[in-house]
Amino acid sequence: MNQKLLLTFNAGSSTVKIGIFACEQAGARRIGKGVIDFRAEPLTFHLVEGPAVFDVPLVAKTDDLLHDVLEEVFDWLSAHYDLDAVSAVGHRVVHGGDLFSDAVRLDDTSLAAIESLVTLAPLHQPQNLRLIRAIAELKPGLPQTASFDTSFHRTQSDVVRRFAIPREWFDKGVKRYGFHGLSYAYVAGALKRLEPETAGGRAVVAHLGSGASLCALENGVSRDTSMGFSTIDGVPMATRSGAIDPGVLFHLVDTHGLSVKQVEEMIYKQSGLLGLSGISADSRMLLETPSKEACEALDVFTFRIAGEVARLAASLGGLDTLVFTAGIGENQPTIRRSVVERLRFLGLLLDSEANDRNEAVISREESRVKIRVIATDEEQVIADDCLGLLG
Repeated sequence: MNQKLLLTFNAGSSTVKIGIFACEQAGARRIGKGVIDFRAEPLTFHLVEGPAVFDVPLVAKTDDLLHDVLEEVFDWLSAHYDLDAVSAVGHRVVHGGDLFSDAVRLDDTSLAAIESLVTLAPLHQPQNLRLIRAIAELKPGLPQTASFDTSFHRTQSDVVRRFAIPREWFDKGVKRYGFHGLSYAYVAGALKRLEPETAGGRAVVAHLGSGASLCALENGVSRDTSMGFSTIDGVPMATRSGAIDPGVLFHLVDTHGLSVKQVEEMIYKQSGLLGLSGISADSRMLLETPSKEACEALDVFTFRIAGEVARLAASLGGLDTLVFTAGIGENQPTIRRSVVERLRFLGLLLDSEANDRNEAVISREESRVKIRVIATDEEQVIADDCLGLLG
């Protein structure tokens, strides 16, 4: 009998990560992964199967439905895996609002609820829906599930989630939701395995990638986070501004005549490291560029991250563990060093050699706070949720 497989889809604003998992008695085991890069010219599918790596230019054009793109990707996948053995597909969905506290099996009712939240995540939610509908069209009858980035943060108190605006807006959904929940769920599980008694105790996790946020964990439970109502909030990101005085937005519209759409485009796509440097949204390129603007962009980035660590430590009443994760957090020692140096007043001491080697623990023995590097795996969380829902 053929082994059953699961596929997972983790959609960002410009890429889709695909996980291929074998269903085993012990759970879902990853056997392959791929990325559809919508930024590439031509559109490209990157497939990793064990030590083998394939970069496949796609003929299909991107449209609102994504049917042609996924059909071509499935054709390539079928050359390496038995897609007839796929028993289910799991998706990361960015926003679950107050409607979803756990992963769900998708049906017409849950899809309508997800669609009702598009205005809360205009970059990501439409892409999630396009993928779900394209798969339903190409593989009718194949069960699909959704895991929500916001669900992990439902443990936060109303004091944390409220904005200081008239109370009725909280009941209308204007509140802090938090994001990157699947990544934080994975890291919380990893901390539980590493430190079974405390799960890291009072831990701040810095998820630093093209999207970036931080989360305060108490024994693995979310207590506070840097992202709030939208995926713009918090620290600067690759192209997103992070927290900004609302008065700046009023000024851009009222005094400079920008439309709301123009301001939205600026804040989501022209700001962050790209806007600060005027060079690139990629921190790797900025680290290699010896210009004042590149250095200043990285200084603002690490300054805001360190400030957010300190704020979240206050939320927790102390700090036992700092975790770096995601693309920048896992792979860029210079960024980590700059953040930690700004936090020496909290007793953080970096082991420079361990940091340069990207080791799992990068703090010195005498550091009051343990500093870890943990590789996140959002697709594993999606696959585990999917398997748990469908058996």
